[in-house]
Amino acid sequence: MIRSEHASPIPPDDSYLRSLVEATADAVAAAEPLGSPHDGADAGTREAVSAEIHALRPELVGLSQDLHAHPEEGFAEHRSVRALGDLLRRHGHEVTIGAGGLDTALVATTPGSGPHIAVLSEYDALPGLGHGCGHNVICTAGAGGFLGAAAVAERLGGRVSLIGTPAEEGGGGKETMARAGVFDDVDAVLMLHPFSHDIAMHPFLGRRQLEMVFHGVGAHASAQPFMGRNALDAAVAAYQGVAALRQHLPSSDRVHGVFTDGGARPNVVPERAALLFYLRSAQPDTLRDLAERVSAIARGAAEMTGCGVELKWDAQPAYLPIRFSTTLAGRWSVHQVDAGRKPLPPGIVPEFLTGSTDLGNLSYRMPAIHPMIAIAGPTTALHTKEFAAAAGSPDGDRAVVDGALGLALTAVDYLADAKLRAAVHEEFEASGGALDVPAFFD
Repeated sequence: MIRSEHASPIPPDDSYLRSLVEATADAVAAAEPLGSPHDGADAGTREAVSAEIHALRPELVGLSQDLHAHPEEGFAEHRSVRALGDLLRRHGHEVTIGAGGLDTALVATTPGSGPHIAVLSEYDALPGLGHGCGHNVICTAGAGGFLGAAAVAERLGGRVSLIGTPAEEGGGGKETMARAGVFDDVDAVLMLHPFSHDIAMHPFLGRRQLEMVFHGVGAHASAQPFMGRNALDAAVAAYQGVAALRQHLPSSDRVHGVFTDGGARPNVVPERAALLFYLRSAQPDTLRDLAERVSAIARGAAEMTGCGVELKWDAQPAYLPIRFSTTLAGRWSVHQVDAGRKPLPPGIVPEFLTGSTDLGNLSYRMPAIHPMIAIAGPTTALHTKEFAAAAGSPDGDRAVVDGALGLALTAVDYLADAKLRAAVHEEFEASGGALDVPAFFD
């Protein structure tokens, strides 16, 4: 006989969320967008780029809607990357699909020499949610940004690329491509991300993946439990140890995990149990420290239960937090104000409302920006069905065009203004310069 009492969960109280929304609304109203002391491209160049973007609007929106209707998960975005490549070829660009050894990576570069800036596109979707992170908007705004800048890049004495990067949702496509040399001659990178607010710079956390696999000794759980070593007990102790650790972490850190194996039957002492954790932190060094502390918990749980443990790190590449180019973000902000938006400076929207992205890995190799562009209301979270609906809405379509314009104009500012370029790279060096990303966690 099966009885189900109180089978439905208790809905979370939303009073804290509502208080955040109210407080943020006041701060948003009072905030001033970032500015820029630099001139960027001349008025004629900006007008030519703007005209190009607005002429592209039907194609960009059409591609965004097409991707939204046909979502594909990471490393399987074959239809999506073909559709993106077809758009670029229609406008006269040579396209390479399969760059960096990834079947669904894409590169297109304008001819010429000189400074080289890349606009990035993502197009992977989420299982069960489709474009619940809005990558259809990222993809097509990036494509428009490239096409708009490509129209003037050669006469500005520089180059612009569109680089399509697969599997941002956990797959680390950008890191794989970087290790394959795809970004070796790129001087700076630009991309955007849809969100609930317009923000010039919003922090994204570094992230590592850790699988803990505990090995015990199987035994009959009733007849001879004393002959067993319970791997599930070790896994539970590790989970509880991580839960206790949370009290002592910086407020920006996040740790969350699930059991992936807990044994097969109650009457057999489990000889194997496993957990998968995501560890997130706001700085590379604090992420490394967090990894060491969680490793110590796993080893302690194994020792206290008489089990062995394997720590399997980063089945996909680790993600670093984003290091922002404030100089480039200022140019983005100027252009978004002209488009009728109000990109917020840091610290207005609560910075713990965030996740992780492999763009962080590139931002420690070269100057980068990753601004947020609003497509949904302030309570609509990423990775939900509500955000997926917003990504295919008229607000999502508007973000494609506004975002393409902002990316294109920021790219041509970089190519046209030598003083701006110098400031971008001086800021990057002052913040620590290039990091050996593959070696950082070794």
